Amino acid sequence: MLRLSAEDGGDEAARTTAATFLGATCLYAVYDPVTRRCSIARAGHPPPVVVSPDGRVAFPEVPAGPPLGLGGMGFETTEIELAENSLLGLYTDGLIEGADRDMERGMARLGELLAHPDGDLDTLCSTAVRHLVPAPRPDDVALLLVRTRALGAADVVSWEVPVDPAAVADARARATRQVEAWGLGDLVMTTELVVSELVTNAIRHAVPPIRLRLLRDARLTCEVCDASSTAPRLRHARSTDEGGRGLFLVAQLAHRWGARYTPGGKIIWAEQEIPAPS
Repeated sequence: MLRLSAEDGGDEAARTTAATFLGATCLYAVYDPVTRRCSIARAGHPPPVVVSPDGRVAFPEVPAGPPLGLGGMGFETTEIELAENSLLGLYTDGLIEGADRDMERGMARLGELLAHPDGDLDTLCSTAVRHLVPAPRPDDVALLLVRTRALGAADVVSWEVPVDPAAVADARARATRQVEAWGLGDLVMTTELVVSELVTNAIRHAVPPIRLRLLRDARLTCEVCDASSTAPRLRHARSTDEGGRGLFLVAQLAHRWGARYTPGGKIIWAEQEIPAPS
């Protein structure tokens, strides 16, 4: 969740542009449905709220770094384990400040409203906002609620990949067999290409150990992790280049793709939409 901060300018030039940008608060969370671990970092933003399946409310202690754009300091990451069907809420300070401007009391009020997490998320979200913000406010107001899921062993498979170009064919064949076993034959060709490109890039440019992981959920996700922190670079190869099109092809064929960093390196991932049953 990102919240922009601005300040009215004091001169004519600033008034014509309406505001001068100062910074942005941000809270970033990545949830792994296999390990049920959630990694969270924040930059001057209120901490998240977590409601367990039995209704217990907690606000995890995540170190608060400076807002984005206001300093070059690093940000600490906190990792927590979430039970399946936990409720995770991200919000702006405009939601909880209230007329008394007491953030702690506002967080307590938010927790009370979310302490019954069994209902529909849209209804729960709108009810909480309506109670906390009964009238318009000058500050921005946002609330994002998600409910965690966990993937069982039948929906996850992973393999170690040797640092050997010959290993690409084996990784591709393993992925193909697994996708077919999941009944997703329509995704075989695209999965073969995604696996080939991501594994090849890891073998050529990354640091071992290298691991390939497939996840079947609402979408089919292919992940390749390694011990390097070097970010991938999407580029358009020239017509005379013999390579350099791998990530571009992945970006064109996948529903979404990206990279995330871990304490031991990084993960490059690509998602494909699973076709609806005919």
